[in-house]
Amino acid sequence: MPGDLREQDLSKHMVKDYDTEEKKRPILEKPGTLQRRTHSLKPWMIFLITTAIVLALAIIVGLLVYFLEYEQTIHYYQASLQMPSIDYNPDFSVEHSKIKTDLKQKINNEIDKIFQRSSLHHHYIQSHVVNFRPNNHGLKANILLRFKFTSNNANTIKRQANEIVHNNLKSSESFLKIDTSLPYLTEVNGTQAEHVLNSCCGLGMEYPPMERVTHGQIASQAAWPWQASLQMDGTHFCGASLISATWLLTAAHCFDNQKNPKMWMASFGTTLRAPLVRRKVQSIIVHENYAPHKHEDDIAVVKLATPVLFSENVHRVCLPNATFEVLPKSKVFVTGWGALKASGPFPNTLRQVEVEVLSSDVCNRVYVYGGAVSSGMICAGFLAGERDACEGDSGGPLVIAQDQNIWYLIGIVSWGIGCGKENKPGLYTKVTHYRDWIKSKANI
Repeated sequence: MPGDLREQDLSKHMVKDYDTEEKKRPILEKPGTLQRRTHSLKPWMIFLITTAIVLALAIIVGLLVYFLEYEQTIHYYQASLQMPSIDYNPDFSVEHSKIKTDLKQKINNEIDKIFQRSSLHHHYIQSHVVNFRPNNHGLKANILLRFKFTSNNANTIKRQANEIVHNNLKSSESFLKIDTSLPYLTEVNGTQAEHVLNSCCGLGMEYPPMERVTHGQIASQAAWPWQASLQMDGTHFCGASLISATWLLTAAHCFDNQKNPKMWMASFGTTLRAPLVRRKVQSIIVHENYAPHKHEDDIAVVKLATPVLFSENVHRVCLPNATFEVLPKSKVFVTGWGALKASGPFPNTLRQVEVEVLSSDVCNRVYVYGGAVSSGMICAGFLAGERDACEGDSGGPLVIAQDQNIWYLIGIVSWGIGCGKENKPGLYTKVTHYRDWIKSKANI
């Protein structure tokens, strides 16, 4: 640049003047000081250097985030706790009973409080009460603790967690005490832990939803984890509901043409192609009084050849007691891969639709079903039509949400005239009516 050239020229002249004067001066005279030449960085060089520094810092930060976050994995530990001040109540064995739910929440809150104020608060995720059992010293609870950390820290984290639990629960302030008959914490395999965590029935979509298999909406991944597809040669024929790790509940008419269990396969997940889980069928039990092409006793249970491992996306629905009552006007959901209209193609992705329970009196009116709705059926939909189950939804679930968003299976897609036709709502096998039959066949 011009400024630099001027500076260099001046410097050269100064050197020449110095040389001339040096010859004239006495030897003892101190020479004059030379002006130091400077080199200024050009803007493009500054930009490159700054960019390089920023990129280097970004890479370092990225690596730190990767190793501190993405290299961390989920770890589970099981612990047994005593509650000397609480007596065993038989309702602790009843799934989703209020006393059981309240105590589980109280214990989880206590454990959360302990770890959230500890040195492991960045690693601790949650606690989960697995079950209760009676004890000579009151009540015992098995719990699972969930952490996230890098595997090379496993021994250190476990030791610290042991100390934290022991030090906090030995104080007289907590209603929880260490079960001294067992090790404080025992590591549990992740797959088995997820199976236990998702062993409770009816955990699915939060209600009410914003969305509303005719004129329905696509279901989200974990909304209806009990939904199964019954298939032959990879082709979807019927829906079904997972009621245990081994048993499905479906409609008897699904097997009018083929009852050989070796011909059938069950798949789980929201998509038919690329399912999450597949299982072979071991046996099919159709209600003894069912007659093909009739609507009474349209119910069957299917036993899987191997149990499924429960996860967030695959687990069971709750079965209601025989006394469970669903009132007219109740909002319920039907799900399936059935056609979106009569004789239409089946979608690949599971769909859901909200309908309304109608009284048998309404559905037995002459212009509706003219007395064809029996005590073993539920009528659901709208007299105006539109929203309804359709072909391919047969055997699938009709569910209702109860307290704390626990879903109960109240109906099995059975029959109807058309899909979403006016004055022709859907008819479903009433699960409560067959509750004892289900118990006798599947012991559930």
